[in-house]
Amino acid sequence: MLQKLRDRTSGWAATIVIGLLTLPFLLVVDQGYLGGVGANSVAQVKAPPTWWAGAPSWWPASMLWRHEEVSTDEFRQRFEQERMRQRQAQGDDFDPRAFESLENKRTVLDSLIDEKALLLAAERAGVVVGDVAVRDYIQGMPAFQVDGRFDATRYQLALSSQMPPQTPRQFEALVRQSLQQSLLPTGIATSTFATDAEVDRIVRLADETRDAQVALLPPHEEDTAEVTDAQAQAWYDAHKGDFMRPETVTIEYVEVGPEQVPAPEQADEATLRSRYEEEKARFVEPERRLASHILIRVDADADAATRKAAEEKAARLAEEAAADGADFAALARANSEDPGSREDGGDLGWVEQGVMVAPFEEALFAMQPGQVRGPVQTDFGYHVLQLRQVEAGAQEPFEQVREELAREQAQADRERAYSELTGRLTDVIYQNPSTLDSAARETGLQVQKLGPFSRDQTIGVAASPEVKRAAFSESLIEDGTASDPIEIGPSHSVVIRVIDHAPEEPRPLAEVRDTVVAAVRADRRGKAAVAAAEALVERLRAGEALADVAAAANAEVVPLDGLPRGAPVPTAAANDVLFEAALPVEGTPSVGRFGLEDGRQAVFVLTAVHPGDPAKLTPEQRTQLRAQLAQIDGTAAADDYVRRLRERFIVVVEESQL
Repeated sequence: MLQKLRDRTSGWAATIVIGLLTLPFLLVVDQGYLGGVGANSVAQVKAPPTWWAGAPSWWPASMLWRHEEVSTDEFRQRFEQERMRQRQAQGDDFDPRAFESLENKRTVLDSLIDEKALLLAAERAGVVVGDVAVRDYIQGMPAFQVDGRFDATRYQLALSSQMPPQTPRQFEALVRQSLQQSLLPTGIATSTFATDAEVDRIVRLADETRDAQVALLPPHEEDTAEVTDAQAQAWYDAHKGDFMRPETVTIEYVEVGPEQVPAPEQADEATLRSRYEEEKARFVEPERRLASHILIRVDADADAATRKAAEEKAARLAEEAAADGADFAALARANSEDPGSREDGGDLGWVEQGVMVAPFEEALFAMQPGQVRGPVQTDFGYHVLQLRQVEAGAQEPFEQVREELAREQAQADRERAYSELTGRLTDVIYQNPSTLDSAARETGLQVQKLGPFSRDQTIGVAASPEVKRAAFSESLIEDGTASDPIEIGPSHSVVIRVIDHAPEEPRPLAEVRDTVVAAVRADRRGKAAVAAAEALVERLRAGEALADVAAAANAEVVPLDGLPRGAPVPTAAANDVLFEAALPVEGTPSVGRFGLEDGRQAVFVLTAVHPGDPAKLTPEQRTQLRAQLAQIDGTAAADDYVRRLRERFIVVVEESQL
């Protein structure tokens, strides 16, 4: 019955039936299903049901569609990750204002949309990632390994150091989803292959060499003909971008740095002792405990019976380990399911507080040396603990840390003085942001002037990218008000105000006429050189010998035998021309010309083409090349798969949420 209904759910009749069935849900339908994006989403990827590929996207049939949303929080987190990546890659050249462009936001959003499309496709294809695959993947990650083996302590530390911190269960869910998304494109990418015929064709092309005779023509004669006013004006109008006066600003600024902040007085003994008492806990060696454990692992989705059996096994092992003469290490090697410590007899090394998960740590730090306790339940399963040794913390005396305290106090005093001076400066400027004079007088600082300077110039405080970005920002230029303090170094900042701005504009023709005339003459000379070279090429095509043509043009002939593809000889561009030239045919020379970087021209005759020899490949080289070609094809196929997914699904983007 159900199969018959499914077979008939297509066409206009099915649409009407489904419409009638879904009418009762009108009052509770989510607006996201009606085609819009929710208030907490940036984008939505929608796919029709697998059993009705032609389902319309309009309501009420749209209620049958599956969808995945890109939440605003998800987008912002990924965008911040990209910001950090680019800031790290670009260093001082990173421009936070430019990074906030809509183009960058769409690039980040597109990657998230691709991931959601892949997730939908995986679900529709019935892709499921098992617990064993997740566990094996995590244990194989180098970040969680010590000496090539998974280490539970490092795993916990890595997760707890994330922002925000993650539990193992949360991380496993993330890994599971990532694997589910990647399995299909990875399968496509790894399913491609290259045939021997393809390898041979690539070798023939890539290793091809060519023999040519090249005549290097002498520089064309200088153009000394008159450049009329009309010619100069026409060139100027067509190339105004070449004659621009750069945008410049002139700023005034007040600097607060080491030279402006008075040096603090040396802290007295009482201050240092008071600081020591307040921060005594810093100078205590933490208590450490030498521990071992046996883990009976339980998966997160295990049923009650499985959990009960694991708990009972851990309890039995705890009794055995606590018995007189028991060998805890031997029990661990035989029973523990922690691959990071099992071969070492369950040894976890020295453990400090704040390292392990809470239940484990609470039990361990409540034990006495030599004691065995268990079972202790955590997210990993059930543990049997053995405390082998305790190393108590020790307090460092004041005299031992006095110098460190003095340095820290001096630094704190300098920072406090800097903050107070910067705060006073800022408060006064906020009262009258249209000038720096009054603020400078009240703080005893000096107003300095810099400029005019352009975006490309690096002078004074404008060598700081942050200062330059602020100086050329629209808000400071238009308002003429002072900036917020701009940090240009540790405890070193400036407040700037733009006092003059000259926008980018073309220099008048009268000012650049000599440059324009030179450009016109250089252009005419270049065109004349090309025309002369083309005339020589026509003579070569007509059958004249290159030696005769070169002698008549007073050109130097250079043989280029065995020229490899891609070599920058005579230049990279010239090499491209030589390898794009038609193959020489008996009785018909392959000729052409190319330009050199110094403006000279060259004409050539291609005399022979030598394809690469696939027989020279060793078996290892052939295998490696085949793998490289397969990888290239596989990557292209996976990219094409993702692109076609987006074409099959409906993607709705709410740019106002970006």
